Amino acid sequence: MNRPNLWSEQKEILFEDNHLLIINKPAGLLVQGDATGDEPLSAKAEEYLRFKYKKPGAAFIGVAHRLDRPVSGVVALAKTSKALSRLNELFRDNKVHKTYWALTGKRPEPETGHLTHWLVKDPIRNTTKAYTERHSQGLKADLDYTVLGQAGNRWLVQVNPITGRPHQIRVQLSTGLGTPIVGDVKYGFLAPLPDVSIALHARQLEFQHPVTKEAMCFVAPLPDMPHWEAAQAYY
Repeated sequence: MNRPNLWSEQKEILFEDNHLLIINKPAGLLVQGDATGDEPLSAKAEEYLRFKYKKPGAAFIGVAHRLDRPVSGVVALAKTSKALSRLNELFRDNKVHKTYWALTGKRPEPETGHLTHWLVKDPIRNTTKAYTERHSQGLKADLDYTVLGQAGNRWLVQVNPITGRPHQIRVQLSTGLGTPIVGDVKYGFLAPLPDVSIALHARQLEFQHPVTKEAMCFVAPLPDMPHWEAAQAYY
């Protein structure tokens, strides 16, 4: 998959100051390096900083949270260790308000609700299973959702996760509502999307700036992909 050079294509950068670098991550790009050895967002961002500020050595980039590889949307990176430790605190204490948009193949019923599951991750298969009852090995996961409306032959669902568990939105929509996310064959959708992404987009992040304490809100435009075209009407 062709991936943008963040230091030459400015459209991916939503905000930058001395402490934060906010990126609209394309689907298909890792946030942090893994066993594949593929270049992650963190390395591309570091290279962008080195290039922009003509740094002779490494630039600092801290990762406080992640998006799954096939997911697009807003990612907050720290440019200083102080900002990183405070961002980590905000995420840990659930003081970051996260909004996602998802496309599903059928309308969730009911159209608005709250889901609670206990999630158990299988690290070998890289999948997560959701249980409706308390599980001894499970982590409690909560989210709120509401159907924004129909988008072509799909349904646009707004999701506000209260916790931040691996694959949480993907498995909770599939297990709790029987509405897997478009393209997410791992959690029950019948066919992949042509670009092997899934129709899940981190639309918005709201939090108090870790250094200035200013209220911040970052909104990531939807990917310019055919499956998201009809959802543009909900801007």
